This record gives sequence, C-alpha cells and structure tokens, in this order.
Amino acid sequence: MADIHGPSEGRTGHKRTVPPRGGLVRRRRILIGVVAGTLTLTGVGAWAATVLRSPAQVAAETAPPPADVLTAPVEKKVLSASLVTRGKVAASQRVDVLSAGLSGPDTIRAVVTKVKVRPGDAVKPGTALVEVAGRPVLALSGALPAYRNLTGGAVGQDVVQLQKALSAIGYSRGTDPSGTFGPGTQQAVKSLYAAAGYTAPSSANTKTDGSGKAGGEKSGDPQNSGAKAEGPMGKPSGTPSTVVLPASEIAFIADGPVRVESVEAVVGATAAEKLMTISAGELVIDGALESFQKDLVRPGQKVDILSDRTGGQAVGTVALVGPAPAPVGKEATAVDAAPRYQVKITPDAPLAAEFAGQDVRLTIRAASTAGEVLAVPTAAVSSQADGRTTISVISKSGKQNRIEVRTGMSGDGKVEITPVSGTLSPGDRVVLGVGRAPSVGGSQP
Repeated sequence: MADIHGPSEGRTGHKRTVPPRGGLVRRRRILIGVVAGTLTLTGVGAWAATVLRSPAQVAAETAPPPADVLTAPVEKKVLSASLVTRGKVAASQRVDVLSAGLSGPDTIRAVVTKVKVRPGDAVKPGTALVEVAGRPVLALSGALPAYRNLTGGAVGQDVVQLQKALSAIGYSRGTDPSGTFGPGTQQAVKSLYAAAGYTAPSSANTKTDGSGKAGGEKSGDPQNSGAKAEGPMGKPSGTPSTVVLPASEIAFIADGPVRVESVEAVVGATAAEKLMTISAGELVIDGALESFQKDLVRPGQKVDILSDRTGGQAVGTVALVGPAPAPVGKEATAVDAAPRYQVKITPDAPLAAEFAGQDVRLTIRAASTAGEVLAVPTAAVSSQADGRTTISVISKSGKQNRIEVRTGMSGDGKVEITPVSGTLSPGDRVVLGVGRAPSVGGSQP
C-alpha cells in the first residue's frame, strides 16, 4: 500500500520549515527606501553645488582675466601713403548745342519738333541731333564753332573746316578750291542733308513740303545745284539758286569719341538757348583738393579710380595740379572764399563709356617707398626719455627685448623701421600693448 505524504512532509516523514512571507516583504521595502533616499540626497547635493558657492569661488569667477600682451608681426612690404578725394568724369571737350534762332523764312516760332538722341548715345558725324521747327541740327567734325551762314562764293577757314568734315564722311568738294563754298561744296552739303532726310536750304524760296524735309526739291539731285529761281509765270528770274548752310543747323565737334552728355530740349516746348550738351574726346577726371592736400599731390602719381554707381575700376595718372576756377554768381558762397585746387587725372587706358558724367572716388598714391621695407604698426613704436625710438620684440622664449630703430615713411597705419641695434626679421612679433582679452585677427604669438 503506497505511502501518502502531505504537502509539508518529506519522504522521511519530517515536515519542511517555510519562513514567514511577512518578514521577506518587509526587508525588500527597507532596501528600496534606502536606495531612493540615497538618490534623492545625491540630486540635492548636485543642485546645491551649482547654486551655492563659497566666497572664494565667487571671487575667482568674477575676477578679470589675466593681462594679455597684444602683438603684431613685422612685415616686409612696399609702404604707400594714400589721399582720397572725389572727382567728375568728363570728356576733354564739352560743346553746348545752342538754339541760334529761326532758319526757315516761314517759321514764326522756334518749337522743338524732334529729339533724336538720348544721354549716353554715341554721335557719328552727319547725325541729326535735334529738330527745331522742322529743321535739323547736324553734327560734323571740327574745332571751330559755326559763326556765320555760308552762301555761294563764301571764302574762309570755316569753309576749309566744312570741306574736310564733309570729305571725312564721303562727300567731296569736287573742283572747288580749298576754302571756297562753290558748287562742288554746295552739292556735298545737299548730299549731307539728303542722307539725314532733309532738304538743304537755298537762297531761293524753294518749294518744300512745309517742314523743310525732302519732298519739294529733290535733295542730292546734281542738276538742282546752281539752278535758277523761277519768277512769275515760271520764267527764270535770272538769279541762280545756291545752297545756304545756316550756322544754326550745324554743330561742329572736335574729333574723338563723341557722346551725348545731357539733353535739355523737350519736344513741343519752345527751344531754349541750350538744347543739349555734347562731349568729345577721351574721358578724363577733374578732382578737387583742399589747400592742405595740394602739396602731397604731384604730376606722375598713380590714382585708383572707383565708380560708386557701377563698381567699375580703373587706374590713372595725375596730369595737372593747380588752382581751381573760383565759383561766380549764385554758385559762390562764403565757404568758397578759401583757396581751392583742382587735380586733372588722365586714365592709363581709355575709360569705358559708362564712366561718362559719373562722380568717382579717387585714391591718389601720394608717396611710396622705393622698394620693400620692414614695417610695423605705428602703435608698436615708442619714444624713450633719452630721445631714442624703440620697439619691443618678443623672443621665442616669450621674453621681451627692446630694440632701437630709426623710423621712415608711414602709411596705411604702418611705419617703416630700420634697426639701429639688434636684429629684426619679417615675422618677428612686436608688442602693441596690454589688453584684457585675446586679440582678434591673429595678433597673438
């Protein structure tokens, strides 16, 4: 018969001892409480360490940083002293195109009927610039302004200039002698007008379309040159009709690049005295100098030219330094009573057309060393009580050594130095002063 054991009995018949469950749970709770308390105390201690400081800690943290020596390297370079001023870009010649009055016999009012160019436009010889009361103002090459109306048989230097200007654009004077406004030159004038779309004026009341443009008399028709004017019933009057060149219809401009600088004429308005301004020749710069600056500027010095408007850059040379014209009339003020000086600068290469009329910044290289020299910031140089000039050089070991130097030219914040005692090489560090913070830009050793 099998043995039957209860749950608490072993095979030998003895009972196993089971510890009470209440004591085990209690010990676990005590352990958890100890761990939680330890963590809490650790957190409180860390917080207190960040918030609570001793007086010694506060003093250490708020004290200024230790004094720091500010240094800069010795450089070997060409030193230059610069002078900055302003200038105006203009052509070597400026011509005001004027309204010289009425050239048509039937015109009663000088009204601007067309403006054919704009500021900045390039002008070629033979170009019509503006039209007043239907009559053109034509541009031709020449230095002598038109001062009279040229009629058949006129002789003079102004006719020589006209003949050369016409020949330059392909219109020959024919068999006319130089300086004589004969049939050949008159035919050339007619061809000039025809190319521009107008009829050349004549001494007779030639029938036109009312505006002076080609339409009545056929411009450029050789048989019309020297034709006789017709009287009543279509019979010849016996007076030959010759070409007339009014001074009011020609603007002579010197050779070189020609540009329109400004336009004052307005279509529909009565023609003012000045219709427009034409500039000719290479662009140059006129700068202004104060009295204390003039002695620093001499012909031959190089100039850096900068356009603030476009960013364009160029290099030029000082050509002339002299007194500036004194303002007159409304432009004169009490400030202008002081002496004023001007500097004229010639670009080393022709300036681009975009520079015309611009106000530019001029950096004049007033002086420079003959070659590379040792240079240090001016703050590194000091004068001693015994009259010596010295600098302090930091050796590789960090020791400061005072070296006597002789100074030379200064410019751009630096001064030329020559050692009198000791040796000095590019890259050596010189003392500028003492600061409370590390210097910016690599001035630390």
